[in-house]
Amino acid sequence: MRLPTDHPKLGSEKTGSLPHAKKPKPREPRGFRDYFLFPGRSLPTYTGPYPVGTMEIEVPAENPHPFSHIKRHHRHLLQLETVLMTIYYPASVFGYTAEQTPPKADAPKRRAAHSRELWLGRPRISIAEGYGRFAGVGPLAIPVFLPTMYTKLPAWRNSPLARYWAPEVDTKTRGKQVKVERGTKPEGASEEPVFPMILFSHGLGGTRTMYSSVCGEFASYGFVVCAVEHRDGSGPRTYINHAKSGEGSAEDLEKRGHIDHLKKEHDRGFDIIDYIFPEGNPKDTAPNNDKGVDMELRQAQIDLRMAELEEAYAVMCDLNKGRGKKVAERNLRKKGYKGSSRHGLDGVHWERWKNAIHTDSVTICGHSFGAATAVEMLRHTDRFNYISQGIIYDIWGAGTRPRGETDHIISAPIIAINSEAFTYWPSNFELVASLVEEAQSEPDPCPSWLMTLRGTVHVSQSDFSLLYPNVCSFFLKMVANPRRALDLNINASLEFLSHTLPADLAQVNRAYKNENLLEAKLSPLERIPSAAMHKPKEKYMAMRLQIKHEWLYRLSPRIFRQFKRWEMKRKGHPEPAASEEIWLHTKPTLSSIEEYLERTPGRDPHKKEDFDGSIPISHEMTSEGTPVEEQDLSGGHHAFGQPQIHLAS
Repeated sequence: MRLPTDHPKLGSEKTGSLPHAKKPKPREPRGFRDYFLFPGRSLPTYTGPYPVGTMEIEVPAENPHPFSHIKRHHRHLLQLETVLMTIYYPASVFGYTAEQTPPKADAPKRRAAHSRELWLGRPRISIAEGYGRFAGVGPLAIPVFLPTMYTKLPAWRNSPLARYWAPEVDTKTRGKQVKVERGTKPEGASEEPVFPMILFSHGLGGTRTMYSSVCGEFASYGFVVCAVEHRDGSGPRTYINHAKSGEGSAEDLEKRGHIDHLKKEHDRGFDIIDYIFPEGNPKDTAPNNDKGVDMELRQAQIDLRMAELEEAYAVMCDLNKGRGKKVAERNLRKKGYKGSSRHGLDGVHWERWKNAIHTDSVTICGHSFGAATAVEMLRHTDRFNYISQGIIYDIWGAGTRPRGETDHIISAPIIAINSEAFTYWPSNFELVASLVEEAQSEPDPCPSWLMTLRGTVHVSQSDFSLLYPNVCSFFLKMVANPRRALDLNINASLEFLSHTLPADLAQVNRAYKNENLLEAKLSPLERIPSAAMHKPKEKYMAMRLQIKHEWLYRLSPRIFRQFKRWEMKRKGHPEPAASEEIWLHTKPTLSSIEEYLERTPGRDPHKKEDFDGSIPISHEMTSEGTPVEEQDLSGGHHAFGQPQIHLAS
């Protein structure tokens, strides 16, 4: 799956027009705040059948310690002190039907105003300043982020965990009323669902709420998502609280973990961690950076990130064991602590969390540098034996550790979903393709997929493209509808999980609309016509896209998308095929899926019937030496030289 060495330079050919795409799922506003009249930006509501709740937790680390010998200002640069997370989960709010009404002892306390977590976080101006420093614009970022200072997550803080089976339909089928309905229990299932878990790792410049739409969508379909905020200097700005006394105090952390603190950090009771720029190489993330990546710093950051995710997993296990009140006692995100809401964890029904989560067969999911973190965890199943599959969104390949020893390779199913902008970065595409090959390699090949979402850019898998669609359109040249891009990411991920999770976990996720994205025809990158591509000039590689008639399109992307749908309908193509919205570069063979399901405990071998039979048989050739399945990708000269034979890896 490597690109030919003689392929033309990026931007040397004509670029494609707007791709044909479906409309996004409808997302009804949930209140006055979500309408344009309010002085701020709103996030779209979630489409699954469950309402979504969130909890904000920061607790002292069980094993605090510094990472790496790197120091600045006479202290270790990377230290594990506390772990901060937002948990997104299926909730029960307002919508109890007569059959669902819980006993009075279990009824939630009604508050005058039901709280929702801030997207930007507290203190808002200070966080915006952190983004400005990360982006290199300083205080100019404050007015840019002013509209999102009012933005709140479309989820209810501290609401009760759902303990019922949701209907098998989403909001597109039945509207928002579905979120107050009870579904029927699957045959052979327990009376109450036990929800599968996802650990989420953000990318450079990200936070635990920057991907709230992805995390909240998963939660609305029956997953508990633990999104960790990394304190490794990869985020714009984060605050590490110290307990007033006892466990988690500055003195305790120094004694137990040999943590370094400055005097002012002692006095104010918290640390401030801003984005860390590598010394002498601040733009080490740029594709054309001559100095390359500062691997000493980046690998130390991955080590710290894995430790944080490990600590967060331990917190989730405590909740599942009925120790929620002890977690609440240790929580440092409450009134009187930096960056905290006055609500803290008030009103949480901890008894509902006991035995409500599957703490094995956990999915690790990450974007960009978070995807690099996920890969490293998937390679160390001896340490992270509870992780059984991975979702890799637009991985930053240059920050990923190279493959190590034979016993530290990916041996779990993965799906890698690229933005189109990152697909044009040759070395990055080769890296992600090699990861899929690694997962599919002997002796225990695992089913894995690699696809590209057409018209998307690197931030299309975060909330940024939803909150700032015009910025992404004008400056990053994104042409995909941000909400449709979210639908494609989620639907492909849910299809992947329905194929790879154990049967008793996969049945929780019954309501998503299967678009058969994973069964689309193969589109090897080297055989895609340039007329279908949106390749930028080389200096903009990985950063943005380019299309025909660009400035005319920028007048109103929405009108152009509507015109494209009308044009295709006039030509007799009302609904786009999957290949018109995605390029599926690699998918597993039917036999490899069968073998994986049969050898993996808890998996259902009958799931192989979910596949449509069009999956090519890997490396099987006809007597003439041509592939069994050869896709027609004609329609223009090929972007990377002569067409090449592609086999499913």
